[in-house]
Parts: sequence; C-alpha cells; structure tokens
Amino acid sequence: MAVVRIRFLGSGDAFASGGRLNACLHLEGGPEPMLIDCGATALVALKRARIDPASIGCVVLSHLHGDHFAGVPFLILDGQFAKRERSLTIVGPVGIQKRMTDAMEVLFPGSSTVRSRFPINYAEWHEREPTRLGSLTVVPYTVNHPSGSPAHALRMEVDGVTIAYSGDTEWTEALLDAAKGSHLFLCEAYTFDRKVKYHLDYATVLERLKDFDSRRVVLTHMGQDMLRRLDEVTVETAQDGHVVQLGRSG
Repeated sequence: MAVVRIRFLGSGDAFASGGRLNACLHLEGGPEPMLIDCGATALVALKRARIDPASIGCVVLSHLHGDHFAGVPFLILDGQFAKRERSLTIVGPVGIQKRMTDAMEVLFPGSSTVRSRFPINYAEWHEREPTRLGSLTVVPYTVNHPSGSPAHALRMEVDGVTIAYSGDTEWTEALLDAAKGSHLFLCEAYTFDRKVKYHLDYATVLERLKDFDSRRVVLTHMGQDMLRRLDEVTVETAQDGHVVQLGRSG
C-alpha cells in the first residue's frame, strides 16, 4: 500500500467563514501531485504552503461553482508567466472546457486565446465510469447540487488506498456508494443541524456515519453555523493546512 498525503489547502465554504480558504485539497502519493477541487483562493494557498504550482500535474473538479473551480484560471496564467513546461490535465463535469474558457475571458479578457506555453488537456466525468490518471483511478457519482453541470462525489483509488470526497450536496444515497469501504471519506458539513438545500449538515452526517463504511471521516466545507459549534462535534474536522496521511506510515 502506498503512502498518500492529503493537505487541506482550503477547507472553507464560498464565503470564507472563519477566515478559511475555498475548497482545495493537495494529494501526494499518486502518479504526480494533484489538486482535488481548486477554489478561487487556490493559488494563494499553494504559495502560502510553499508548493510550486508548476508541480501540479492534474486538477480534478467535483463541480463548477467558483469556490471549487475558479482557481484554475489563475493556476494556468501563473504557469504561463512562470514559463511552465509540464502538461496540466483538468478533469471535471461535462462542459468543463467551455466553462473554463468563459471564466478566463471574464477574469482576463483575451487570455483564453493566447497560445499556451504548456499542454492543457481536458477530460469530462461520466456517471460511475472510471477515469484513469496514471496509477490513480477516479469514479464520479452524481449528487444533488445544481451548478450548471452535474455535480459529483468522487471515489479515488491509488496503490491500495481509497479516498472518497463528497463535494457539495444535500443527502443522497450516492454518497454511500462513493464512500463504501474507503480508507478516508472527506465529507461536507456546511451547517450543524440546520437544513440548507443542496448542502449536508453535521446531524445528517452523524446519523449516517456507520452507513458510510469508511475507516476515517473528516469534515470540511464548514460554514459559520458549523464553526460556532465545533466544541459539540465528535467527528474529526479539517482546517486549512491540516494533513491526513494514509498507507504504510498512516
């Protein structure tokens, strides 16, 4: 079994609750360093953590809301100005390439038509169909979180280690399939017990904890309501900079 490390570069919601950065996870232990989601603050988080943005070989996106994907244009442009040479693969929901082009044109008009110094490859998720990224396999599960294109929970497997990620969603049975038998389930807990459409609350997660059948559950994407009551939470929670290690030494 490989040693896999997940660093929470951003563990916050869309509104920077608690001063936390947008959703962005750095994964080491696969074929090359990668990001799981890449919210608008991702480039800040990478440089704050002293991680070279050019070291990122792949970005996998759960859905197309700005706090989960809007850091990609900045990652691309940083690569341009830093004279990056290695290729970048971006995998996300159907329509990812057009959404990225549109985002770049809104943020930096004309940037999408400039010849890239490095290859950028796009691929789209298809419901429950595995996508191979070297030794890493990712399987998407459609969840309930409208974002202009299907939103997904992701199940990632690399060298005997399985990591599941809820993305953003209200309760759906698809989460059970994504998390089943995983070594780690990274799960949204936006509110404590208040129901917010298209999001998960801690009370629901706690109620279904055993059903996830995951060895370890870490909560992320917490809003202000959840952060105010962390002293009542009995499940492990993330914060910016938090590192989870799995495998031989984890």
